[in-house]
Amino acid sequence: MRIAIVTETFLPQVDGVVTRVTATIKWLKEQGHTLLIIAPEGVNEFEGIQVKGIPARSFFIYKHRKVALPNPKVGQLLDEFQPDVVHVVNPALLGMAGIFYGRKWPLIASWHTNIPQYADYYKVPYLKPILWWILRTLHNRADVNLCTSNSVQKELTERGFKNVHLWKRGVDLNKFGVQYRDDDVRYRLSEGETDKTLLLYVGRLAAEKEIEKIRDVLDGSNHFRLAIVGDGPHRRILESYFQGTPTVFTGFLHGEELAKAYASSDIFVFPSRTETLGLVILEAMASGLPIVVANSGPTAEQVTDGENGMLYDPKIKDDFKNTVLKLQDGTLRQKMGYQASETSHAFSWSAPSNQLLSFFNDLKGSDKKSKMSLFKTLYVKKRES
Repeated sequence: MRIAIVTETFLPQVDGVVTRVTATIKWLKEQGHTLLIIAPEGVNEFEGIQVKGIPARSFFIYKHRKVALPNPKVGQLLDEFQPDVVHVVNPALLGMAGIFYGRKWPLIASWHTNIPQYADYYKVPYLKPILWWILRTLHNRADVNLCTSNSVQKELTERGFKNVHLWKRGVDLNKFGVQYRDDDVRYRLSEGETDKTLLLYVGRLAAEKEIEKIRDVLDGSNHFRLAIVGDGPHRRILESYFQGTPTVFTGFLHGEELAKAYASSDIFVFPSRTETLGLVILEAMASGLPIVVANSGPTAEQVTDGENGMLYDPKIKDDFKNTVLKLQDGTLRQKMGYQASETSHAFSWSAPSNQLLSFFNDLKGSDKKSKMSLFKTLYVKKRES
């Protein structure tokens, strides 16, 4: 099958969307499919697959990351490639072109980032209604919409998104695991205080991640240290905020270096309430870490409170701190970490990738014109009733 993927974000950027997309692309290539990747300029190839870059620039809300605007080059590239199916990942800006030109072929769109929710954190809440309208309009031009959690599926459906399906989650169980624990890495992450309980955060350093909450734990007990792995527009603010606390900022880590950081820590902390999934949670679980996350939507779907981690209530003041402090008990941490590792073994990238391929096959084998005609007929009848 000839598969075109138009994605708002790709390498060299690092985030959960890129992790999922690259894992999926690797799997599809291994199955013998021919792929084209259209993404903001950055890399020219991935795993021997052409990556066609679209000119990118900084965006006023998120200056740390360059984004590509809608571009007719997307249509030219799709016409040249003649795909059997087009998958637009996270349509927003570049994805507008992916949706517009991709409708010539069977079209899937996938939702990975709750952009309207970010508006509150970037002090532009008045943009939320128009953002929801734009995103709903884009997604409803696709034949199938995918999202990565049950709670997001429910919200999108309630907001008028059509034909929304759950796209399963996964983790690379070969890349992450307790076997990567490394005493030297732990020494560096804890600045030599290896006897203290090492908290780990991995992800983008952005306002919506609510990383500041972790300082409350450090202020509430001298038994903890913190390692923050990642980078982003909020880094300078965070470095200032955590100044004088036992905190290490590493920047982005990759490959085995990242796996060692996970496995050499004690607790994975993830305060964010804006996630549509949070793949780092599964990576931490695979590494044998107990998890502390918000009891909200997608993150809560991955953690069973009191078994493989703990859920804190964002609505209760100091509940994040108090929840983490309970894990000073080493026996409890070990028990939850073991269960977290066991939980992760039920997931791999082959299952969600194979699921995606099933969607591709279903669309490829369908008559799109008759399907669109049926949709319009049903829509008209619904409006008339």
